[in-house]
Amino acid sequence: MPLANLDLDLLRAFVTVAETGNMTSAGERLRRSQSAVSLQIKRLETCLELRLFDRSPRAVRLTAAGERLMSHARAMLALNDSIIDELAEPALEGTVRLGTPEDFATTHLPIVLAKFAESHPRVSLEVSCDLTLNLLDRFLGGEFDLVLVKREVTGGEGGVRVWREPLVWAASPRFDPMAAGALPLVVSPSPCVYRARAVGALNEAGRQWRIAYTCGSLAGSQAAVRAGLGVTVLPRDMVPDDLAAIDSPHELPDLQDTEIALLSANSLTVPAQRLSDHIIRTVERRI
Repeated sequence: MPLANLDLDLLRAFVTVAETGNMTSAGERLRRSQSAVSLQIKRLETCLELRLFDRSPRAVRLTAAGERLMSHARAMLALNDSIIDELAEPALEGTVRLGTPEDFATTHLPIVLAKFAESHPRVSLEVSCDLTLNLLDRFLGGEFDLVLVKREVTGGEGGVRVWREPLVWAASPRFDPMAAGALPLVVSPSPCVYRARAVGALNEAGRQWRIAYTCGSLAGSQAAVRAGLGVTVLPRDMVPDDLAAIDSPHELPDLQDTEIALLSANSLTVPAQRLSDHIIRTVERRI
């Protein structure tokens, strides 16, 4: 019996479904319909004669066979994409204007952009950091080709979801969240998704709070938290080593996740489209 040849398009659909957790979100990222993605998964399962996902009405989960396939599929796609980047468009050049939240730009994004720059050394990247509200305004004003924004998990601004952010309370190790009085908050100017998360959770829990410090700079906010001026909200894996994540719901209420979405201008240059595709496929997602 001849060996089957694995279709990279099917493998890309498989990896995307596994990362997003459902066919609809995978279709958004792959720019395909939900039914088309579902058909791709069925074709891959038929080719391998294996069931790769356990399906429910709202989500899908990898089977044991699917988990074994995942690392191989990612490796094959990474090799394919690397070859395309290196050989198909070695002379690609131009400028791409990217807007991003400051915290995301200082943690997960540098490695992603470095890989892109290595493959496309003649493409110039202009990266601007700002608050999400300002990023959206500037994007609508034509200042960016691509913009990463924080938003509610329910979406609302279109674009492609690329990152799921579990949020936690963060404070100085010396800070006592159970101290008497209104809880002092260190937040960004309103409107801010993290600020809304903090206030909403505290109101629902019946906990008194007050705005102790407002700053649009990530470095400024973290300096205030280090000084003990209050508690803030950060993605779990963006909490600096010298700050403490408060995980106990007995001290502060749980916070709902947010997400990062990538928005693209209506008409993209080839370099901007390549960067968009690169971000979508390479950001280490938790969706």
